[in-house]
Amino acid sequence: MKLPIGLSILLLASTPAMAADEPSKRFSPVAKQQLQGSTLEQRITLLERRLENQGLADIVLTLQRLQQEVQQLRGEVELQNHTMDALKKQQRDLYIDLDGRISRLQKTPAAGVPVAVKPVEAPVVVAPATVTTTEVKEAVGTLTPQVAGDPALEESRYQTAFNLLKQAHYAEATTAFNQFLLSYPSGDYADNAQYWLGEVSYVTRDFAQALAHFDQLLQNYPDSPKVRGALLKSGYIHYEQKAWQSARTVLEQLISRYPGSSEARLAETRLQRMSKEGY
Repeated sequence: MKLPIGLSILLLASTPAMAADEPSKRFSPVAKQQLQGSTLEQRITLLERRLENQGLADIVLTLQRLQQEVQQLRGEVELQNHTMDALKKQQRDLYIDLDGRISRLQKTPAAGVPVAVKPVEAPVVVAPATVTTTEVKEAVGTLTPQVAGDPALEESRYQTAFNLLKQAHYAEATTAFNQFLLSYPSGDYADNAQYWLGEVSYVTRDFAQALAHFDQLLQNYPDSPKVRGALLKSGYIHYEQKAWQSARTVLEQLISRYPGSSEARLAETRLQRMSKEGY
């Protein structure tokens, strides 16, 4: 059905005004007055400008909100990194303390086994658990090469060096263990001192020096309980250096020589990891 020409013109003229009235509800009274007092073309232009400005404001607010979220995430990441560092240090300290206790137990003879008791001329002096800077210098300075013969003094000097290691004084601990080996190359704690030299280098990621210390332990003290740890760490170092075949050879040797040990189980775990990684 066709509408009269006059009615059609009237509908076309009123449609833009009705369309313009709807978005104008979102503007202020002043803006509405401007819209009502303008021509149709001016009203459309003004509406477009208002909508563009509103879109830019929304974009700015979104960017500000995203920036705040990024800053919050960065803070959370920094906090997690700090927590991880603290946990790693705690784990290393617990490992060192546990290894020291195991070493002392291994040095203690089994019940009912007769042992030759050496005369003790001086009481055992154990270094304090907390080592100050002055005590570090004094401890390192007193560890000069001497003739072995006093078990109490030997244990005291070893414990002093070990306390330096527990307090993360790695440079001083290295000097102390080296001088301890000069004084007691065949002492009861010589193999332990040699092993901890390798551990210090391993912790500080001086892998070449760590391998040298572990190899020296294997050569000079082949019957030491520390051999298992030296083999395990040597395998780990070869893994870090991406020397896959060397790592596999050392770890398999550890499993073969010491089956069922905790070090052998760790070696098996690392070999399984290497297999999954395709090495």
